[in-house]
Amino acid sequence: MTILTEAGARTMSADDAVDFTDLVHHTGRRMHRTAYLLTGDPHAAEDLVQAAYATAFRKWRLVSRADDPAAYTLRILTRQFLSERRLRRSTEVVTDRVADVGAPAGEPTDRLVLLDGLARLSPRDRAVLVLRHWEDRSVAETAALLGISEVACRTRTARALARLRAVLPDLEDFS
Repeated sequence: MTILTEAGARTMSADDAVDFTDLVHHTGRRMHRTAYLLTGDPHAAEDLVQAAYATAFRKWRLVSRADDPAAYTLRILTRQFLSERRLRRSTEVVTDRVADVGAPAGEPTDRLVLLDGLARLSPRDRAVLVLRHWEDRSVAETAALLGISEVACRTRTARALARLRAVLPDLEDFS
């Protein structure tokens, strides 16, 4: 398999191509959901996932040797999100509209309110809450994905929850 990247053409062996395709197939939906929760925009989420998979493809030798290639790819996605937020901070457009996303059947409208509240948080606060509570990851996993210590992860989670509760006072049971 040959892919054209910014750095030129990148070729992958047939076995690696199958492994990479399997990774994308098995992690695609979850990666997109996480990206959507981080960005709050379905189109930006697609771009973020595509960029993460492109990076994983370029670094496939490292990704494929990792203990958990899916977790490694999620770490790429998370860091890509935080990196893009730092670079694009001045071009961010603030809006009072939430993307037209329907809640799955049987889920309360609190989900949409929560998405709106997450959009009001800083990227790092949003990332820690999405990874810890929505993705149900441990403190150690979240800290590793964000590249921070476990103590810093716990502190940031507590502060982010306090900020979320401040912008969403009616949503008491989120913990």
